[in-house]
Amino acid sequence: MPSLSGSTSTPYNISTVDLNDDRYEVKQSAIRNKYVVRDSAGNAVLRGKQKMFKMKEEFPFVNGNDEDAFTVKAGGILDVAGNYAITDAGTGEEVVVLDEDFSLFVENWTVRDPDTGESLATIRSKSKPLAALRHLVSVANLIPNKYEIFDANGDHVGDIEGKFSLRDTYTVSIDDASTVPKEAVVVAACILDALENQ
Repeated sequence: MPSLSGSTSTPYNISTVDLNDDRYEVKQSAIRNKYVVRDSAGNAVLRGKQKMFKMKEEFPFVNGNDEDAFTVKAGGILDVAGNYAITDAGTGEEVVVLDEDFSLFVENWTVRDPDTGESLATIRSKSKPLAALRHLVSVANLIPNKYEIFDANGDHVGDIEGKFSLRDTYTVSIDDASTVPKEAVVVAACILDALENQ
């Protein structure tokens, strides 16, 4: 599988992170909106938690070496259906913007170029009835959700599968990242649970 990290440089690389696996587990800790991301070998590659008492939602992440990796920050105050910029901690540059297509019946997120707004990938809920139920009834958030990841042409490139557990747990699988900015898409998938449960 072609890797978009390391030797192949794209404008959407995150300089502080090297995600070249094709499967990651995202697990919420006992503390709300605190997450750890592990690769298929079980190594912690990312850790992050929501900063409390901020006017704009903010999620700073560190890499597996506990070095600042990137920050996810809401574009507006108490953003309900807006955009979240993923900013590289090493360069200070926005890598991508994650937009929610707010709807009662679908959970649909688009990964965009921060300058042009061009769609790079889409993350879409597999179950419209469950997505609607999650927006209407908070207890429905106990039911794990499943998402599909598509490239800009609408071709399937991966999945996010929720698991039944006491804490939110997701497996992010990338089948083919040759046409999407892999690191940015994996990062977006990793923070989806926190954003969906705001």
